Amino acid sequence: MTSKATKPDTRAANAVPRSTLLYHFCRVQLPAIALAADVCERHLQRTYELHRAKADAETSWEKFLDNLYPLDWFIASSCLEGNPRAWEHLFAVRTGRTDCLLVDALRARASRLYPRNEERQDSAVNEFWGHLFVPEKQGTLPILARYDGQRPLAPWLIRVFQNWHISQLRQQSGLQALPENDLALSLPTQADDRWREIFAEAARDWLSELDESDVLLLGLRLRYRLSQREVSQMLQVHEGTVSRRTDHLRDKSLEFLERRLVDQGWAGDNLAEYIRSEMHNLLLDDPRLSADHLAKMLAAKRGM
Repeated sequence: MTSKATKPDTRAANAVPRSTLLYHFCRVQLPAIALAADVCERHLQRTYELHRAKADAETSWEKFLDNLYPLDWFIASSCLEGNPRAWEHLFAVRTGRTDCLLVDALRARASRLYPRNEERQDSAVNEFWGHLFVPEKQGTLPILARYDGQRPLAPWLIRVFQNWHISQLRQQSGLQALPENDLALSLPTQADDRWREIFAEAARDWLSELDESDVLLLGLRLRYRLSQREVSQMLQVHEGTVSRRTDHLRDKSLEFLERRLVDQGWAGDNLAEYIRSEMHNLLLDDPRLSADHLAKMLAAKRGM
């Protein structure tokens, strides 16, 4: 898959429709995926109308194409056509700086949603894959048919997966399910993308200042989802010490990140909630919190 930066150059071919250039660009980049030009055009119109229905303001055709992630959009459209090579590409997609497969990233989310329930974790991922192409219920769109190409496909699928299962958990608890638009994830807007970039840089700066013992504590709590008691037993420290250190890390991160975002001009509400929602996944993508690095730190800590 690709980012918007690798789109075809249209400056020397102004007489050729951009949709035609887009089609040939995708076919050159992904020659194994044979999608006919007229089918590609139909999906382009479909996703444009889908995006217009989501957007708060009128979105022009040119702006839609400017913000399109062409290869991600091409793969999703081809999957909807039942193209087996497109599905192979989707299964092989890698995500995050840990470079894990998309299906493994989904399993990691499932493990956080359904801790210590491996059967439910597996079924959650399998159900989601099934509903990429087939609607969950009559009158709704398949998940891939909700993708408008205006953001990278893999992170979008991961977020939709999480929201989809959170909605199911809310229903089971007697709470109102998330609206359909939330499941389809029409956001982030360009402004959200800017704040995510600012936030990601600030979070990496904060993490770089932590010593190895704090990184190990974060890793055991976040990546391995150990309880305070389990961490205290593993590190051979008092449970109260683990609790105090965890609270200290949380408070310091909120203080650091709030200050950085406010300095950059944040004027929105719920800043602390925004930080909490973004921080977890960003930390899990950091190399210092990878499973291999945590294992090395733990072995050194225990004198192995």
